[in-house]
Amino acid sequence: MMSVKKVTLAGLFTAVGVLCSAFYIPIGVAKAFPVQSFLNVLSAVILGPWYGLAMAFATSLLRNLLGTGSLLAFPGSMCGVLISAFLYKYTKKLAFAAFGEIIGTGIFGAFLAYPLAVAFLGSKGAAYIFVIPFAISAAVGSICSFFLLIALDKSHVLQKMVLGEEL
Repeated sequence: MMSVKKVTLAGLFTAVGVLCSAFYIPIGVAKAFPVQSFLNVLSAVILGPWYGLAMAFATSLLRNLLGTGSLLAFPGSMCGVLISAFLYKYTKKLAFAAFGEIIGTGIFGAFLAYPLAVAFLGSKGAAYIFVIPFAISAAVGSICSFFLLIALDKSHVLQKMVLGEEL
């Protein structure tokens, strides 16, 4: 069953991701986009894997349609949010959510981006060239969201957000 609150929050995160897509660090054909990693970790913890995946996909799609993203955003963001969400779901540890984003985007997403870069962007470099920019972007965003989530947890707001209770 679809949760109106989760759909609304996923839409809000998507809007923030699209609006903030002007803020990136170009590294070769990749764009280091720490805001997406920040949103991925928040989504993983608050929304869970499937709403988080939908948010990452919608943000990547809109960024590409508006010309502010690249095709490499899809594997990076989607792998990152899924691994982050599943690690959080099974451990309930915020640090694991942040670590999952770094591994998901920085390693899995980077290696999955390689065939896209070859096919659509004409990049012939080795797959590992995406690991460094993806991992840096994921680390910056994950660390920022980790500290925000800690603050939300200490103020008991996070628990209410995850359970869907009224603030």
